[in-house]
Amino acid sequence: MSFTCFGFSNWCKGTNNHNQQQPEEIATNNVRVFSYNTLRSATANFHPSNRIGGGGFGVVYRGVLRDGTQVAIKCLSAESKQGKHEFMTEIKIISYIRHPNLVELVGCCVEGSNRILVYEYMENNSLATSLLGSKGKHIAMDWSKRAAICLGTATGLAFLHEGIEPPIVHRDIKASNILLDGNLQPKIGDFGLAKLFPDNVTHVTTRVAGTVGYLAPEYALLGQLTKKADVYSFGVLLLEIISGRSSSKAAFGVDLLVLVEWTWKLREEGRLLELVDPELPEYPEDEVMRFIKVALFCTQAAGRQRPTMKQVVEMLSKNVNLNEKALTEPGIYKTHTSQHSGGGGSSNDTSSSQKKKGKQSVIEAVTSIHFDSEQSVTEMLPR
Repeated sequence: MSFTCFGFSNWCKGTNNHNQQQPEEIATNNVRVFSYNTLRSATANFHPSNRIGGGGFGVVYRGVLRDGTQVAIKCLSAESKQGKHEFMTEIKIISYIRHPNLVELVGCCVEGSNRILVYEYMENNSLATSLLGSKGKHIAMDWSKRAAICLGTATGLAFLHEGIEPPIVHRDIKASNILLDGNLQPKIGDFGLAKLFPDNVTHVTTRVAGTVGYLAPEYALLGQLTKKADVYSFGVLLLEIISGRSSSKAAFGVDLLVLVEWTWKLREEGRLLELVDPELPEYPEDEVMRFIKVALFCTQAAGRQRPTMKQVVEMLSKNVNLNEKALTEPGIYKTHTSQHSGGGGSSNDTSSSQKKKGKQSVIEAVTSIHFDSEQSVTEMLPR
């Protein structure tokens, strides 16, 4: 069963159906159901000045409810084939997930052709905007803040993988889906591609969807989805937070490498600290090096060689010795069209045609997918 309730983007304006009259708000179990008029009023008729985000799966507006609560209101596809009952069922499932590092779903609107989701409002937008975006929206983050964001995100993802039943694979872990509250606490958002993942299933073969730059090679090339695909994406995110650069919008070194490639090259040349964001004048070198190495473990070519998110949390939160002998060259998936020709691919799903183009890139580049036996990634010994 997949969470398909996020649909494709559409404008909220002009899709109201007045043939149905509903109470302004209805409480149904753990979900508040808002009327279209309530949300239209909260956003000043979805005024462009209230737009705070948008992409392949929706347009997001800042809104203020009648009780003064600020919310983020996300408009979904009016053409969705999913019926009202199925939409509400999946909304209820999502609404029962509560964790400090997951964005809370406040409610929804199911009226006429409208499908709208209402989330808690995150004052500092996303990592993509606050850390990796333009200088105008940039927020200065010292190492302690970045480390807390890394650990908080890892904790939220570990909860999805191992803290609920059945587990959930997010499938689209990236900087724009890591939202920051007023205290820069990270919360994972946008479960539009997420899949329920029963424990008795080793992997799911599925249509590839996600963002180029974050895709695990076995998922991008073979459509094989496991929790380890999320682990790979998280590893890329770690490198972005450390370097202050986007994996999908920047090329590195004279060879125009992708971020994971460049990191491995720096490791081979004994220059790993050159990865660190120049805006971090002071940082604990040992801890930063450990975080970089954790990212390399997360992006191993074979999913079986990557740690679980529970192990990642432990490696990030404790001063442990990492078993670097277990590290092998990371797996990399990239397409010719996404190979840094102006920063594309930030929110585009991959397609079968892209996959075909990308296969040769993967072979020609650094990728070699090894399916070796599992190795311990950490000796778990204090330094």
